[in-house]
Amino acid sequence: MTDEEAGGAERMEVSTELPETPQRLASWWDQQVDFYPIFLHHLAQFVPEIYFAEMDPDIEKQEESVQISIFTPLEWYLFGEDPDICLEKLKHSGAFQLCGKVFKSGETTYSCRDCAIDPTCVLCMDCFQNSVHKNHRYKMHTSTGGGFCDCGDIEAWKTGPFCVNHEPGRAATTKENSCCSLNEEVIAQARKIFPSVIKYIVEMTIWEEEKELLPELQIREKNEKYYCVLFNDEHHSYDHVIYSLQRALDCEPAEAQLHTTAIDKEGRRAVKAGAYAACQEAKEDIKSHSENVSQHPLHVEVLHSEVMAHQKFALRLGSWMNKIMSYSSDFRQIFCQACLREEPGSENPCPISRLMLWDAKLYKGARKILHELIFSSFFMEMEYKKLFSMEFVKYYKQLQKEYISDDHDRSISVTALSVQMFTVPTLARHLIEEQNVISVITETLLEVLPEYLDRNNKFNFQGYSQDKLGRVYAVICDLKYILISKPTVWTERLRMQFLEGFRSFLKILTCMQGMEEIRRQVGQHIEVDPDWEAAIAIQMQLKNILLMFQEWCACDEELLLVAYKECHKAVMRCSTSFLSSSKTIIQLCGHTVETKSYRVSEDLISIHLPLSRTLAGLHVRLSRLGAVSRLHEFVPFDFQVEALVEYPLRCLVLVAQVVAEMWRRNGLSLISQVFYYQDVKCREEMYDKDIIMLQIGASLMDPNTFLLLVLQRYELVDAFNKAISTKDQDLIKQYNTLIEEMLQVLIYIVGERYVPGVGNVTKEEVIMREIIHLLCIEPMPHSAIAKNLPENENNETGLENVINKVATFKKPGVSGHGVYELKDESLKDFNMYFYHYSKTQHSKAEHRQKKRRKQENKDEALPPPPPPEFCSAFSKVVNLLNCDIMMYILRTIFERAIDTDSNLWTEGMLQMAFHILALGLLEEKQQLQKAPEEEVTFDFYHKASRLGSSAMNAQNIQMLLEKLKGIPQLEGQKDMITWILQMFDTVKRLREKSCLIVATTSGSDSFKCDEITHDKEKAERKRKAEAARLHRQKIMAQMSALQKNFIETHKLMYDSTSEMPGKEDSIMEEESTPTVSDYSRIALGPKRGPSVTEKEVLTCILCQEEQEVKIENNAMVLSACVQKSTALTQHRGKPLGAETLDPLFMDPDLAYGTYTGSCGHVMHAVCWQKYFEAVQLSSQQRIHVDLFDLENGEYLCPLCKSLCNTVIPIIPLQPQKIDSENADALAQLLTLEQWIQTVLARISGYNMKHTKGEKSTVPVLFNQGMGDSTFEFHSILSFGVQSSIKYSNSIKEMVILFATTIYRIGLKVPPDETDPRIPMMTWSTCAFTIQAIENLLGDEGKPLFGALQNRQLNGLKALMQFAVAQRITCPQVLIQKHLIRLLSVVLPNLKSETTPCLLSIDLFHVLVGAVLAFPSLYWDDTVDLQPSSISSSYNHLYLFHLITMAHILQILLTIDTGLPLAQVQEDSEEAHSASSFFAEVSQYMNGCVGYSIPGWYLWVSLKNGIIPYLRCAALFFHYLLGVTPPEELLTNSAEGEYNALCSYLSLPTNLFLLFQEYWDTVKPLIQRWCADPTLINCLKQESTVVRYPRKRNSLIELPDDYSCLLNQASHFRCPRSADDERKHPVLCLFCGAILCSQNICCQEIVNGEEVGACIFHALHCGAGVCIFLKIRECRVVLVEGKARGCAYPAPYLDEYGETDPGLKRGNPLHLSRERYRKLHLVWQQHCIIEEIARSQETNQMLFGFNWQLL
Repeated sequence: MTDEEAGGAERMEVSTELPETPQRLASWWDQQVDFYPIFLHHLAQFVPEIYFAEMDPDIEKQEESVQISIFTPLEWYLFGEDPDICLEKLKHSGAFQLCGKVFKSGETTYSCRDCAIDPTCVLCMDCFQNSVHKNHRYKMHTSTGGGFCDCGDIEAWKTGPFCVNHEPGRAATTKENSCCSLNEEVIAQARKIFPSVIKYIVEMTIWEEEKELLPELQIREKNEKYYCVLFNDEHHSYDHVIYSLQRALDCEPAEAQLHTTAIDKEGRRAVKAGAYAACQEAKEDIKSHSENVSQHPLHVEVLHSEVMAHQKFALRLGSWMNKIMSYSSDFRQIFCQACLREEPGSENPCPISRLMLWDAKLYKGARKILHELIFSSFFMEMEYKKLFSMEFVKYYKQLQKEYISDDHDRSISVTALSVQMFTVPTLARHLIEEQNVISVITETLLEVLPEYLDRNNKFNFQGYSQDKLGRVYAVICDLKYILISKPTVWTERLRMQFLEGFRSFLKILTCMQGMEEIRRQVGQHIEVDPDWEAAIAIQMQLKNILLMFQEWCACDEELLLVAYKECHKAVMRCSTSFLSSSKTIIQLCGHTVETKSYRVSEDLISIHLPLSRTLAGLHVRLSRLGAVSRLHEFVPFDFQVEALVEYPLRCLVLVAQVVAEMWRRNGLSLISQVFYYQDVKCREEMYDKDIIMLQIGASLMDPNTFLLLVLQRYELVDAFNKAISTKDQDLIKQYNTLIEEMLQVLIYIVGERYVPGVGNVTKEEVIMREIIHLLCIEPMPHSAIAKNLPENENNETGLENVINKVATFKKPGVSGHGVYELKDESLKDFNMYFYHYSKTQHSKAEHRQKKRRKQENKDEALPPPPPPEFCSAFSKVVNLLNCDIMMYILRTIFERAIDTDSNLWTEGMLQMAFHILALGLLEEKQQLQKAPEEEVTFDFYHKASRLGSSAMNAQNIQMLLEKLKGIPQLEGQKDMITWILQMFDTVKRLREKSCLIVATTSGSDSFKCDEITHDKEKAERKRKAEAARLHRQKIMAQMSALQKNFIETHKLMYDSTSEMPGKEDSIMEEESTPTVSDYSRIALGPKRGPSVTEKEVLTCILCQEEQEVKIENNAMVLSACVQKSTALTQHRGKPLGAETLDPLFMDPDLAYGTYTGSCGHVMHAVCWQKYFEAVQLSSQQRIHVDLFDLENGEYLCPLCKSLCNTVIPIIPLQPQKIDSENADALAQLLTLEQWIQTVLARISGYNMKHTKGEKSTVPVLFNQGMGDSTFEFHSILSFGVQSSIKYSNSIKEMVILFATTIYRIGLKVPPDETDPRIPMMTWSTCAFTIQAIENLLGDEGKPLFGALQNRQLNGLKALMQFAVAQRITCPQVLIQKHLIRLLSVVLPNLKSETTPCLLSIDLFHVLVGAVLAFPSLYWDDTVDLQPSSISSSYNHLYLFHLITMAHILQILLTIDTGLPLAQVQEDSEEAHSASSFFAEVSQYMNGCVGYSIPGWYLWVSLKNGIIPYLRCAALFFHYLLGVTPPEELLTNSAEGEYNALCSYLSLPTNLFLLFQEYWDTVKPLIQRWCADPTLINCLKQESTVVRYPRKRNSLIELPDDYSCLLNQASHFRCPRSADDERKHPVLCLFCGAILCSQNICCQEIVNGEEVGACIFHALHCGAGVCIFLKIRECRVVLVEGKARGCAYPAPYLDEYGETDPGLKRGNPLHLSRERYRKLHLVWQQHCIIEEIARSQETNQMLFGFNWQLL
């Protein structure tokens, strides 16, 4: 370090020569002539000093030093006075009109579909919230980084360009004001300073020397400190870099990770400091290690420490400039001028261009700062934006080429700025006029793609690099940006330059015309599928550009004609081979045609014909302008229409042959190409245009010639010329398919007129027709319709404007999405042969429409709807219909269908022939209705009714149709034939009516006769329909009978609980004869009603055998899942200490419970064990990650695939009868006091036994005159005992297994069958499960009994009976110990130091534990006894009463006095008792409780507070004892509920009477409870006291509008990292915390494993189970444990009732309360784990998402 210190001392000397304060320094600078050298000298002194520690810098200290020694003097020098004052003044001098916020990756941007000029115009969150667009149709998207907020840019918005904050005229932002704020001196100083600053920044940024600096910056001898610097690249993954660094530097993984994160963020990082040699060695090491991993070595350099320091400071200076420029427009302008000024006498370009050209060589951090500089200067000043864009275009080619060979993302390349300039309409026009930017871009494209050109100068993308082509798409995108807004005014120069650009673009299309030609494989299959994706991808990229070029051309007639001429020339140049080659002659029914001998099935063919298709597009636009007539002026006489039609026709033939499976040896690549050719993403510029080109051909050629050409290309001339007699089925099938495909194309040529310019239609009508045909397939959601419609350059489909005319919207339910259904009146427009239908869509639509007509009892004919008229340029196309060859084709098909031997026809072919007939007749009918008959030359009717030429059986088409009607296989076509024959008649009548020939009667008769037969047919159809309906009814009745039968036999599987209560009643009445009196509906005490038990026979789902449930039989089990739960917690996020946890007592805040749920499916224990072993075995042989954790006993239920981790043994309820006489006798003897004495005596006796003669530690029993020795050890037995129940071994095994699982999961400990905490956990899960179910029923407002799902019901029943049996499998001494501790809560005599105070426990848990453990008091070494029914009824009664009294005290002590209730209630008896009791208690409390609470308030609070406890107790005793509850608890009546609960549980409705009844016994207890010092402490800590009733948990409140949530997320800062890199904010729906997900900064270590922030949060917030909302993606995520999770639909829907995961569509979203409620119920029903398991079961992936790092 000595060198360093010496250096430091020396530096201090240097700096003493300079003036010491910033002011003086500034005035000293002022005296110098040239600022640049002094500035450099000053920096040379300070910069290396400040930035000397590059490895682990003290950032704050660096900042401070830079401010003091460099920036403050600079600011003094600029302003000439105290900078703080000046900047403050400037700040208030007025707002900008431009926002100019630069987006970081992941921020939300908004665009307005109503007002934005194009979709790239976006607003930031703040501007959007304050703008008019908030109420428009906006879209939300997530920025990829690097964009710019367009608020205030008048050119970007049709309306509302300003938000409230940027509106001109606010805060007096008048022009004069903002100018006068800067005086002349400051401006002059800025002109002096800025160029020097810029020069320094540029020099340092593009400095290449590693060891040397500018001579002006080297003012001291050089130190020998170097850094080894590692740069970021996109080839190596995080792990590669960490690995290489660990090996090369021999460092810890944590340090390597730190370096790597910094490199990824900043783009470079010094990883080693030292002498040159050492750094050089490290550099070589890193390179060699990284080469092991991937073929590219990492980019490493060794830099001198001073070079590093200056480069770092140059960027800091850049951000200082940013700050200064943000204050004033003048500063920005001076800066821009300085950046654009070229240095005199140097051949370098201007500074800003030097930076741009260097961009690709810079690292991330530097690029970001420079781009920010450009944003905050040039892009904020319109004038300079123009100058900058001209510089940009000047170097465009070079910049793009460098970007393409660079490996950094587009968002941090300077080329990404193009969108900011090219989309501004005025700028785009200027750049086209001045620099012909279209040509520049197209030439760039041609220059970056030459490696893909083949010998014929056509593209061929075999073996392309995806990354490189992806970068080329950026250039194509720029072309789209330039063309996105059409010019409104055309100058001569614009026209000339545009045409120049268009010619240049045609060059690219020429290279694509016919690219990647293929030949049909014959004999063997192709070996390697060729790459087809690149060509199709480029086609997709170009689709909108092609359309936009056509639109631009169509702005002006002259321009369009010139463009047409150029395009025609280009097509002709590409068609030379066609024009020159040999010809063949074909003949058919008297017509001949000479054409090139070419066969699609043998010669080369390409699917890419962008030139021909562009020409077709231009032709249609000419037709729209009505300028086709002027074509001959521009395109000379040899229009050569055959050459134009040839290539598109070949394409369609190729598609037909692929359908006919002639090309299947060419593999998948061709199938994929054909798919995209017709797919919505490409079809506008591929398939559709080919059809148009054929229509152009048909309109310009002789129809017979045209059809012959088509037949020849389809290779079908022979098929029609002579009857082909072949027995080869495959060949026949092939011919039939080809004929069908050809007929279909002919239908399209004649019938598809829905293109503006081909037919007289508008764009709206076109979209309406598309939507109608989509909805004819099935009702669809909005997104599906939008996906099936082509998007224009603004990503709009035009759907919203028309959808409501043709369809109605149906809102969604709690799941699914809203759909549009077609209106009935739109059905008439259905065309079965719609040209955008795929094969499956066609058959689906046809089937659906026929079915619908059948239901409406109409005929099943689906004739074409009358088509719109052709435009005049295309009017001749209809002549195809009535030319000789068409008639010949139709007649041949019909004759073959009638001929029994012929198999060259199919039903589909006939259907198409009928369709063509129908089109011809409709055309003639329409023409006849418009014009007088003499003028109509279209004579389809005559030609069709002429007799055929074959002499033997001359028949016209009508006769053939009549014959077809009689063929039985064609039953389905009958209606269509009838329709056509009627149509023939109609046309005939139209012809005759106009000829004024009096119709002969026979004619009209025949028509009537026709009608009659038609009616007959209708009647027949009706009869058949009726018969079918009856048959259906009969079958349905049989089905439902079977179903009922099935339900009876599989009761358990059905969740139908509606009938349950009724059933129970009826069974009970049968058993307990005579009549049931009311007292039988009491569960506790001597009047207890009889248990209702029924014989249970269950079927095992695995072996399907039945078995009755009995305690002596082998066990049957229910599949179940035990889970930790925080669903009821009053204290979310409470830390969980597992070791110290005493599971005997539950905290009153129910922070963590153990919930047991079952799916209700029954198995034999043996079957289950076999099944589980099989699962274990198969999973050991599997490769992929298992969905469930076998070591923890998890498996999927074999029937319903729910996740389970244990089984509950099913044990029958033991019925107990009470003998009423004994009961009455006992009532006299056994009072509460005596009962307590007996119990205490028994306990003390046990203690004597266990302590064996040692001094007894039993507390003295009630001393106050109760020391009566009549109570002794055995007296408890005198009230009635019976022998213990004997369970079969198999049941005992299962009981132990289940109990151990509860213990293991509830306490998160390894299993141990002998652990003393097992019984505690059993009782705890019973109590908690009941509380959770009670809470759920209350939450849903359902009655306590009768509303449970069957699986909950069976689960609870099994759980309670299991808990009874579980006691017997434990040592009774252990149970007694637990019982004594439980009783010590309510019997202070038993108190020990571990007894908690009354307010710190949940008493329902105590009740459950005490009732279940109590029989252990009857146990003795010698005999195994348990209490008789009558004893246990008293035990239950007294335990319940004691604990209830304690709970009443709990409620009253924690009453919330701060709640004023509106009206003072009238004095009731209850209120009086409440006041007096409370006064009594207050005395014992030494004034800790206020007296002033009115009695009625106490009573109301008590009643509300105690109801949940009473409901839980009712559930508990019902499932324990099986006593039928009162009617009121089976219905939903809040009023009767309380009284019914009291009567069922033997309580007085005035609860205070309980105390009165037992007052003598209870008073001493109350005194001792209240005197407990811990209780008084609890009361003093107001915050932690739990009040009753406990509050119900629900998911957090979410805002209605999703953009509010996005707003919250945008303000979220990660607590652990200072940078503002992209974060994934995630919202916890339990507690509302926002977390930073999937980011290294917030990972935690749990048990030695790294887990992400969400998983870590879930462990505390939801015991491992949690629901999160990913805010930026609008996805809900359910997680459980460390490694499981699944996505779940978010509760936000757009106006079409659809969710939008990932904000892909970006429509405004609003909260759906029903969906959110459903999510809440999934949580409260403890179904989150189940949802996750189900979703993972359906979406099994080999490598899933790593949930652990969420």
